[in-house]
Amino acid sequence: MATWQDVEQVEPGFARRVLALFDAHRHKTIATLRADGSPRISGIEAAFEDGRLSFGSMPNARKGADLRRDPRFALHSATVDPVEGSEATWPGEAKISGRAIYAGPTTDGSDADRFYADIAEVVHTHLNEEATKLVVEWWTPTQGLRRVERD
Repeated sequence: MATWQDVEQVEPGFARRVLALFDAHRHKTIATLRADGSPRISGIEAAFEDGRLSFGSMPNARKGADLRRDPRFALHSATVDPVEGSEATWPGEAKISGRAIYAGPTTDGSDADRFYADIAEVVHTHLNEEATKLVVEWWTPTQGLRRVERD
């Protein structure tokens, strides 16, 4: 798998677009797996710092327990609705999935858990320039960047 710096190095334009979507709003959504294997969706904040994607969990929170037990996650940028009639300005949405690496408690004295992302996939979904097709671009460490357009 990969760090965020790896994505930036091999696909800088793609990485900039994805980063802009994640940085546009403070709150994101993360999917984790409960002990019984069912999904859990939680709100979360994430940061891209020093070439790594990091996120945390408050002390004793279920999402932190989920990630310590099963590190698989999917992180989704905030989703915004385009203003009717101006779909061409919709920035799209971004997703990052992989495994959370437990890095211990945060350094701010709060006993919150800190995780770094071991990235398996990065996705940017948006419209083409004419706003006539849905474009899905995705990057993986093994396949690189791929793109499909759908009507």
